[in-house]
Amino acid sequence: MASETHMPGPVCLIENTNGTLAVNPEALKILSAITQPLVVVAIVGLYRTGKSYLMNKLAGKKKGFSLGSTVQSHTKGIWVWCVPHPEKADHTLVLLDTEGLGDVEKGDNQNDSWIFALAILLSSTFVYNSMGTINQQAMDQLHYVTELTDRIQAKSSADANEAENSADFVSFFPDFVWTLRDFSLSLEANGQPITADEYLENSLKLKKVTSQKDTNFNLPRLCIRKFFPKKKCFIFDRPTHRKKLDQLETLHDDELDSEFVQQVTDFCSYIFHSSKVKTLPGDIKVNGPRLENLVLTYINAIGSGDLPCMENAVLALAQIENSAAVKKAIAHYDQQMAQKVQLPTETLQELLDLHSAIEKEAIEVFIKNSFKDVDHLFQKELATELEKKQEDFCKQNMKASSDRCSVLLKDIFNPLEEDIKQGIYSKPGGYRLFIQKMQELKKKYLQEPRKGIQSEEILQTYLESKEAVTEAILQTDQTLTEKEKDIEEQRMKAESAEAAKKMLEEMQTQNQKMMEQREKSYQEHVKQLTEKIEKERAQLVAERERDLALKLQEQARLLQEGFKQESEQLRKEVENLRNNMRRRNKCILS
Repeated sequence: MASETHMPGPVCLIENTNGTLAVNPEALKILSAITQPLVVVAIVGLYRTGKSYLMNKLAGKKKGFSLGSTVQSHTKGIWVWCVPHPEKADHTLVLLDTEGLGDVEKGDNQNDSWIFALAILLSSTFVYNSMGTINQQAMDQLHYVTELTDRIQAKSSADANEAENSADFVSFFPDFVWTLRDFSLSLEANGQPITADEYLENSLKLKKVTSQKDTNFNLPRLCIRKFFPKKKCFIFDRPTHRKKLDQLETLHDDELDSEFVQQVTDFCSYIFHSSKVKTLPGDIKVNGPRLENLVLTYINAIGSGDLPCMENAVLALAQIENSAAVKKAIAHYDQQMAQKVQLPTETLQELLDLHSAIEKEAIEVFIKNSFKDVDHLFQKELATELEKKQEDFCKQNMKASSDRCSVLLKDIFNPLEEDIKQGIYSKPGGYRLFIQKMQELKKKYLQEPRKGIQSEEILQTYLESKEAVTEAILQTDQTLTEKEKDIEEQRMKAESAEAAKKMLEEMQTQNQKMMEQREKSYQEHVKQLTEKIEKERAQLVAERERDLALKLQEQARLLQEGFKQESEQLRKEVENLRNNMRRRNKCILS
């Protein structure tokens, strides 16, 4: 992507005005111009916890996202900043900074829940930023994760139960990173040093349930473990003295705590190296226009009182892109035919072979640019359009041939026409001279190149128009006996009948070739579609196997920790995933 399409600073993507979420057209326009794959990193957390500072560091800038150094929340809604990815060539890093959760000025945390859910839906890496240690208060503040099944649908089907929805979340959800600011504890357990990741895993361990309090304790931990199999944790010391925090944007690294500087470097390095491209089920890599459509779909659903549905969002995206894929394929066909076809073609087969070769390319263009073509409706639309274009080219070919042959006949036979008008052949012996001249001119006409498929028909029509003249010349030729004239009449009738028979056979041959071409086109569509289906099936199986492996690992951990009920629930989710895989395989192959 050209550097000028990157943004010098962030702009608001989703505005939050008086409790209403709305999309900013300016931000959508910026996204729509980015054709590269996107690595989307979203950060969420309580207000005034330093989220924006980390995002500015990821952007490689000191300033950008607004830093709130007071008790007021600065960022409202969701802001976006697109920058060249520092590690991955031809990729764009999209940073989403969200308004602080729990802002007392809002009074209503309904929007907090939607902001949290949208950050998850739009990102490939989800960063949760909090202050201090992971204690019960930190978990209580992360209650939004327990509401995800109330805020997001994975499936559009009304009969999809919560277990099925939850099981499918893994295939849509981002990787989870917990950043702990102003962390003051020593990283150790049972007197042994541990990593930040091990600290997170220990903090997510469940309690044996003996009361409602234990259930409440377990719920957010269980949700994080189920929804986010891939987790990472980073700790950060206090960057500087509290009184200097409001100057954080202007301070140089040597004015900050050295441990903090290294921790920020490690965090940025991990994001740059490990954050994946935002991908939808089916290995569909998200670019700017796709992210734009996802944002619109989710915000429209929230605005209309519905739950954002991940499956519907993908299908809505597929509708837009598949329609564009049909247009792209047709444009390719039109361009190639315009460059390569020369009408009239010598034979129908020449035109059909050219159509077939370019049709194959057009189907390839569609297959490459389409996905989730439910019931193959868009490919059927393409097939119909290509068949119409083939028929149109056949008609154009016939007309071009007819026009050229008519012009040729006029040029070649014009001297004969003049001789007839002058009465050259209305004399004794004139008939044989006339027939001889006709044969010479027919031979000259037939030797002309690229007359096309109408050559014989146009010639025969012309000859039929001269039958009365021929008969008159024959009858006035006094050198011929009556018997010779009868023989000549029979010869002309036989020639005419033979020509008509030949034209009928040619028409039947052409109809047969057209039928064979339709079958060939159908088989080409089937062949490329089958290859695509098999590829998609393999991708789906690979994705589901990864999801299953992660679920099974978590189930084993729960069972090892003695939580049979929770382990059994995960087992049911695993079974749901397996059933879905079997159902989808049948759908794909049917």
